[in-house]
Amino acid sequence: MPSELPDAPPGSAAAAPPSPRLYSYDLAPTTKTGRRWGTYNVFTLWANDAHSLGNYTFAIGLFALGLNVWGILLAFILASAVLFLLLTLSGYMGHKTGVPFPVLSRIAFGTSGGQIPAAVRGLVAIAWFGIQTYLASAVLDALVLALFPAAQPLQEMSFLGLSGLGWITFLALWAVQVLIVSYGMHVIRRYMAVAAPITLITMCGLAIWLFVRAGGSIALSTDQPLTGGAMWRHIFEGAALWVVIYGTFVLNFCDFTRSATSRRAIVRGNLIGIPVNMLFFAGIVIVLSGAQFSLDGRVITSPTDIVQTIPNTALLAAASLALVVLTIAVNLLANFVAPIYVLVNLFPRQLNFRRAGVLSAVIGLAILPWNLYDNPVVVNYFLGGLGALLGPLFGVITADYWLLRRAKVNIPDLYTEDAAGEYHYRRGYNPKAVWAFIPSAAISVVLALVPAFSALAGFSWFIGALLGALSYLLISDRRPHPAQDVDGEPIAVAPE
Repeated sequence: MPSELPDAPPGSAAAAPPSPRLYSYDLAPTTKTGRRWGTYNVFTLWANDAHSLGNYTFAIGLFALGLNVWGILLAFILASAVLFLLLTLSGYMGHKTGVPFPVLSRIAFGTSGGQIPAAVRGLVAIAWFGIQTYLASAVLDALVLALFPAAQPLQEMSFLGLSGLGWITFLALWAVQVLIVSYGMHVIRRYMAVAAPITLITMCGLAIWLFVRAGGSIALSTDQPLTGGAMWRHIFEGAALWVVIYGTFVLNFCDFTRSATSRRAIVRGNLIGIPVNMLFFAGIVIVLSGAQFSLDGRVITSPTDIVQTIPNTALLAAASLALVVLTIAVNLLANFVAPIYVLVNLFPRQLNFRRAGVLSAVIGLAILPWNLYDNPVVVNYFLGGLGALLGPLFGVITADYWLLRRAKVNIPDLYTEDAAGEYHYRRGYNPKAVWAFIPSAAISVVLALVPAFSALAGFSWFIGALLGALSYLLISDRRPHPAQDVDGEPIAVAPE
C-alpha cells in the first residue's frame, strides 16, 4: 500500500488531501518498513560506481598526463575527503525527509519550480544511460567475436550508425536493465549487492595478473613526469574533476538514502565506500597503468585494453562479462533511477516506477546514443554544459536546507498546491532560488566550456556551487525557518 503522509504540523496548509499533480505512491515519503538500505547497501553504490570504465579512463588519463603514482594517490585522497563530506550531507537530506530528489527540490525551488533541477538531472542521466549501454555493448561485441568468429559479418553490417552485432548486444543489455528496473528499487539493491564483489574481485584479479606479467614491477611515472607548479595544478585539478564526476550523485543521492536504515548506515557505508574504496580504486589504476607502461612503454586508456590481451579464452570471457555486470550496475545507479523519478514527478497520475523506467529506456534508445558519443561537440558542449549546471543547483538546495531551514521541513506541504502552502512561494516557484541559480549557472557554464577559462574549467562545479549558495543566502530571509518535522522525528522514506 502507498505510504501515508505524516500528520500536518499545526497551521499547515496541507490539512487537505495532497494534490494528485504532486503526489503518488512512488513520490510519497517512505514508510519505516521501506528502510532497507543498510551499511553494506550504501557501500555497494560506491563499490560499483567508482570502478566504472569511464572512471578508469579518467584516472589512467592522470598517469598519461605525467602525474606520478604519489600525485595520483594525493589527488584521490583530497577528492575522497570532499566527496565524503558532500555525500554525507546529501544522504542525510534523503534520510531525514524520505523523499526522492524531484520532491526534495520543491523545498528550495517551489512545488512547480522543483521541476527545474529535476529536469537538468534527468536530461544528463538519460543521455548517459544510452551512452553507457553502448559502451557496455562494445565490450560484449568484442567478447562475441572472440568466442564466435563467424559473427564477423554482423559486425560489417550497419544501420543508423551501429553495426548489426552492435544492435543485438545493445538491445540485449537494454532489455536486461529494463527488466531489473521494472521490479523496483529492492531488486536494484539486490543487484548492487551481487555486482559489487564481482567488480572488486575482477579488478583486483586483473591488476594482480598484469603485475605478475610485468615481472612484479611497475613504472612510477611516464618518461616525462610533471614537476613543480604544473604537478600541483594537475593534482588539485584531478581531485576537483573527480568530485565533478560525482556531481550528479551529490544531487540525487537522496533517491537511495531515503531508504537508509539510519544515519549511521549512511556514514559507515560512505566511509568504506568513498575514502577506503576510492583509494583501493586508485591503487588498481596505479598498478594497471604502471605495469603496462613497464611492459611496453604504452599508456592504456581503459581496463578493456588489458582484458582484450588476456590469452586464455575462458578468463577473457569471465573478465568481459564482469565488466558488463559492472557497467549495468553503474548505469542503474547513476543514469536510470534519476530520470525515472523525474518522469514520475512530471506525470504522477499516468506513470509509476515501472512505466517511467520503460519510457526512460525508450528515450535513451531513441536518441541513438552511439552517435552522441562519437560527436565531441555533443558530449563536450551539450552534456558538459548541462553538467556545469549541477554545481549551482547543489549550492542553492543545500544552502536552503542546511543554512536557512536548519533541516526543518514541512513534509505535507511538499504535496499541496494550496497558495498558503509553505513551498508554494509565487505560483509554485521560488523567485529567489531561480534568480540565485541563473547567474551562478551562467558563470559555471562559461568557465566549463569557454577555452579562455580552461585553467578554471576543472573547478567550475565548485565555483558554481559556491556562487549559487552565497547569492541565495544574500537575497533570502536568513532567519531560521519555523517549519518543524512531525514530532521532531525523521520522516520515513518512499516505498520500494
